[in-house]
Order: sequence, then C-alpha cells, then structure tokens
Amino acid sequence: MVNFLEKIKKENIILKRYSTEILQINVGKFCNQACHHCHVEAGPKRTEIMEQKTVDRILELLKKSLFIHTVDMTGGAPELNPHFRYLILECRKLNKILIDRCNLTVLLEQGQEDLVEFLKENRVQVIASLPCYSKDNVDEQRGKGVFDKSIKALQVLNEAGYGVVPHLKLHLVYNPLGTFLPPPQEKLKSQYKKELKTLFDIDFNDLYTITNMPIKRFYEDLRRKGELETYMKLLESNFNSQAAEMIMCRNLISIGWDGKIYDCDFNQMLDIPLGGQDKTIWNIESFDDISDSIAFDNHCYGCTAGAGSSCSGALT
Repeated sequence: MVNFLEKIKKENIILKRYSTEILQINVGKFCNQACHHCHVEAGPKRTEIMEQKTVDRILELLKKSLFIHTVDMTGGAPELNPHFRYLILECRKLNKILIDRCNLTVLLEQGQEDLVEFLKENRVQVIASLPCYSKDNVDEQRGKGVFDKSIKALQVLNEAGYGVVPHLKLHLVYNPLGTFLPPPQEKLKSQYKKELKTLFDIDFNDLYTITNMPIKRFYEDLRRKGELETYMKLLESNFNSQAAEMIMCRNLISIGWDGKIYDCDFNQMLDIPLGGQDKTIWNIESFDDISDSIAFDNHCYGCTAGAGSSCSGALT
C-alpha cells in the first residue's frame, strides 16, 4: 500500500495544525469493561491512571490558553478516575465546554449512583458508545449483558433530561462490528432514533459514526484472522481528500494519563509523540505554543476513508 505521507503529498494536501481549540484528556486506562475493539486496550486490570499533580498542571496550562474552548475527557472509563469530578469542577470555573466519553455501564457501577446528577449540574455533554441497537451485536463486541445495562443507563440519562432538555446533550457513537466502513451518518442516525424510541422510548441528540482504527486490539484481531492487509487496502482505496483536509488533529491535541502530549488519542496509543517530538505538559509553557507539525502514519487512513472519521463523527 502507499504510505499515508506519500499519499497526501501526491494529493498536494498540506496538513498543519491550526490553533488548539479542543483539549482531549485521557485520564487513564482503567475501565469496568474490556471491549474487543478498544484501541486503548482498557480494562478492569489496567493500573495506568492520571494523578492529581498531572490534573493540576493541565489546569494551570488551561488558564493560560487563549483558544481552547472544549475539554474532552476520555479513558478507559474516565468517571472511574478519582480526580474526574475535580477536573470537571475546575474546568467549569474556566467556562469550558465539557465532554464525558462514557461507556454507559459505568453509570450503574456501585459508588456512581449520583454521577448522572453531577454531570447534569455541571452541564457536561455525554458522548456514549452504543455500537449497535441490536442486543446480540453489542454483547458480542462489548461483553454479555452490556446492551441491557447500556439501555438502562440511557433511560436514566433521559430521565435526568439528557437528550431531552436543550442544554443537556447526549450523543451516541457507532463503530462498525467488522471490516467495513460506517454507513452514511445521517441515515444511520434516523435508524437509531426510530429503533431506540420505538423499542425503549430513548431520545438522544446526534449519532457519530467512527471508523475502526487498525491499531491495538482491533489490529491484533485483524492480524489473527488474516484480514489486516484487506482492511488497510479498504481504507486506502476509500481515501477522501476532502475528509483529509478536515481531520481532527488540526485543532485538537491529546494528553496522556502521564502528561505526555500527542496529536490524537490514536497516536497516543501507538506512542507516536506530538509532531514527532517528545512533549509533555511539564516542558511547555502554554497549549497555545504547540508546533503546527503533525505526526502521521498509515493508521491515519482510518480518519480519511469514506466520509471521514473523528471523535465527533463523520467529516464530510
């Protein structure tokens, strides 16, 4: 296959970073689930977790930022980090838009009984993973019983006003169950809305379709099945230059649980440093001074194939 860097060069596409507007923070790899597709390789046995001093340094840098308007918290299950609520409260004081990337079942965990109310009080947007509206498909990918718990959690969120009240945003995330690209986002959103409303009386705002990235657990699964080369050719053959121009790493940076800085969450999991140069929150003075260089590799075809893919869904 053609190397991704050679591809964008051939297409005369110059990809440099704009001002950083979105700060995505991976607060750790500890999770109450261990999904087959997880690019973080998160799970109940992972011990990597962001410490208080790292959170405080991020907040110190955020206070100096002129352009960052959104703080996007992910994991693992970010809610299980002991400093998660502190981070939210402090970011609220800075008037940031807050996003919690939630696996839904964490809302039903012991000790999290007041979590939905906390998120509501602080107007945190919830982006929840629900890879399908079919019980069998979800349980196959995420574990037995996960679908029923996810539906219950969505109903709890609806009862609190999420997906119903205008300022309480609830977005769902779809990712394919196999080696294919997501279907058209708007069409699938209509199907999700119809099925979830009819079967479970569930409401939500938007649906984000995200392409499975050929890294970590999904990569190993493809390799074991002998499907890796076929999948990479699928991504390459569906390269979309318009989507490439809109990739999320142009206005987003990703912070690891240990304070290292990356171009995106996917690069973080591959330990590809920011712009190819090691950077941490400890050796920069401001998020506004980040270099405009971006590090790319062949997995980046996943963000540029078809309608494109990002943490906010399709790009075109």
